[in-house]
Amino acid sequence: MISSNRRRGAFVGLLFAFALVAAACGDSTSTTTAAPPGTPAPTVAPTTAPPVVTTPPTTLPPPPPGREVLACQVSDTGGIDDKSFNETAWKGATDAVDQLEGVTAEFLESQAATDYRPNIDSFIDQGCDVIVTVGFLLSGDTGSAAMDNPDQLFAIVDFPVGPFDPWLIDEDAGTYTTNVRGITFSTDEAAFLAGYVAASVSETGIVGTFGGINIPPVTIFMNGFSKGVDYYNSQKGASVTVLGWSVEDQDGLFTGNFESLEDGRAFGQNLVDEGADILLPVAGPVGLGSAALCQESGLCLMVGVDADQFGIAPEFADVWLVSIQKNMDAAVFNTINNVLVLESIGNAFNGTLENGGVGLSSFHDLDSRVSQETKDELAVIEAGIIAAGSVDDFVAPE
Repeated sequence: MISSNRRRGAFVGLLFAFALVAAACGDSTSTTTAAPPGTPAPTVAPTTAPPVVTTPPTTLPPPPPGREVLACQVSDTGGIDDKSFNETAWKGATDAVDQLEGVTAEFLESQAATDYRPNIDSFIDQGCDVIVTVGFLLSGDTGSAAMDNPDQLFAIVDFPVGPFDPWLIDEDAGTYTTNVRGITFSTDEAAFLAGYVAASVSETGIVGTFGGINIPPVTIFMNGFSKGVDYYNSQKGASVTVLGWSVEDQDGLFTGNFESLEDGRAFGQNLVDEGADILLPVAGPVGLGSAALCQESGLCLMVGVDADQFGIAPEFADVWLVSIQKNMDAAVFNTINNVLVLESIGNAFNGTLENGGVGLSSFHDLDSRVSQETKDELAVIEAGIIAAGSVDDFVAPE
């Protein structure tokens, strides 16, 4: 966990500045440590994976004959089958099992923050070739484990790796641990497009959002969504309002968890009561509570996050307007393939619209709610963001 507000602020500023830093390769032989008492047994990857997103084909050559890799994944709270963040990342491992000869995968679920390091240590003791930790909140424990076990390969989703805590070895020399691959995403790029769509579809002129916890991988969705609404207003002379988040203050509505469907329903109801007819929850399975509210009341539509929620939560198919896809599965798959073929975690990765790391789903059953004019404008906006290199440079070019 982050030890102070000062460090968290530093992480925010560096979140994408170091997303392209190259992570050097380490030896995959692990150091043996004793697993803490009561550590749960790892779960073996199932033979089939949930329908999240399709992993792109690899460009790497085939692995050496007889090469085998055990890929191990430590989830954040919310569960491996959360229909969102953890499940999308885990699909990358199950895809590797299905598509790459010689790969096996196991996971351990974290029920609380106190499980992070014990789960990591259990996998180190087991001799995993690569350990993928899923979530910003696992950064502290991943960093300390990487320092303690320099020959163990790691990757972490939603946190950059560079010459800053928790990876810093020598501040004066600017050296940092190189056995961890940082996997980050410019999710605000896709969220910007979703905000533009939401503003165009809203009938009340009010949309709402809330998050699980105020951390960068959550608020980046809310920032992009809000900026997309603002851009729609500037282009159309409209005045669509965003409830639940202030870009200026970097604060808004947060449930404080990524588990409670009841919180999702309650927060969604509060936003609907204030007039919002489109909701963006950024809180993993908590958002399914909001989806149930929208479906039962008929008063709102939903913007999904992480995966295409139309496919992964089809019971709410009639309320998913669009989903902001964060293709963690492809990034995890490619990391495992790097270890299999190259015995290396590979360079740092940052997913963008340009490289397909983030994007919008289709509009599925609600396609008719989005005008052709808006669809054409989205294509132009996406091309503009890619050309500019970021949402902020697109909105306010030099």
